[in-house]
Amino acid sequence: MAQIILKNVKKQFNDEVVVKNINLTIQDGSFTVLVGPSGCGKSTTLRMIAGLEKQSSGEIWIGNRCVNDVPPGKRGVAMVFQNYALYPTMTVRDNIEFGLKNKKVPKKEREALIEDISEIVGLEQYLNKKPSTLSGGQRQRVALARAMVKKPDVFILDEPLSNLDAKLRGQMRSELIQLHKRLGTTFIYVTHDQVEAMSMGDEIVILDKGVIQQADSPLNVYHDPNNKFTAEFIGTPAMNVVEFEKVKVFLPELHEAIGYVGFRPEQVILDSEAYGKGMMMPCKIITRETLGAETIYQVENEAGVFNVKTYLAPIEEASKSIIKVPYEHLYFFNEKGERMRGISIMNKSEDFVVGGV
Repeated sequence: MAQIILKNVKKQFNDEVVVKNINLTIQDGSFTVLVGPSGCGKSTTLRMIAGLEKQSSGEIWIGNRCVNDVPPGKRGVAMVFQNYALYPTMTVRDNIEFGLKNKKVPKKEREALIEDISEIVGLEQYLNKKPSTLSGGQRQRVALARAMVKKPDVFILDEPLSNLDAKLRGQMRSELIQLHKRLGTTFIYVTHDQVEAMSMGDEIVILDKGVIQQADSPLNVYHDPNNKFTAEFIGTPAMNVVEFEKVKVFLPELHEAIGYVGFRPEQVILDSEAYGKGMMMPCKIITRETLGAETIYQVENEAGVFNVKTYLAPIEEASKSIIKVPYEHLYFFNEKGERMRGISIMNKSEDFVVGGV
């Protein structure tokens, strides 16, 4: 196991800077997920840690040593790719054993390792099969087993589930979480899927345009975003964010210089007779998506179109209603998209401090 520290790490391709002076500490034994849109720098960051890309400047530490000039094979890192990179002409056993043979590991030790690892990932009955006869989930387990036999200090997984269907992705997410708990090794996982990030990581690192937007626990990232980008990126449906100018008529008690107002769809009260302390806006329901226990609506008024998630009985489309967002569930951002906390709202002689502290 090993702690990983990135100090002012930058990566530049010709004139394009894809990773901008990142400073990040990944704790020993953690399951850390790097997440962000395509081109945000997450895979490049991963490849620099693994030694597959050379950083343009800065330092990378794995454990107690700087690995800037250490080749990939000597960093104590094992990497699992989204395409599995298995040898098609070899059996599962041979694929797992290949790296051990190259390292001159004695045969008895190789056999013991393969037996132990194949049991952990559930491959015992597939050891003599070729990869072409396996399902996507089984091939992913082979790739994991091949990495595990190296007994690395760090596992790096680059979008390993992206080629699987939705049901199998859910199953493999659960298996990876259990595997991490069993091994206790540092896992670094890259994905563009914020659902994977939220469900798997001890810590989530959100990147955009080569810059870390927030590094925190999943719950803190969701409930206490540092900026507009994080607020809109994490959540399904995403947080509703609107320019303050468009909703200030519904917040007459607020006189501070606000850029944007945000609120989560599940924090909205949808009612034809909503009342109480909060931002209330008349609206019309334009779409309804019933998902079993919950219903997601799109509602519209002069301020824009908003998502609402509710567990109440479905309301007909085209109905007129009122949405209310309690003051304590409002988020405020300045014109640059930075979070504004501790905003005070005066409402009928009562002072509400909202937007976090």
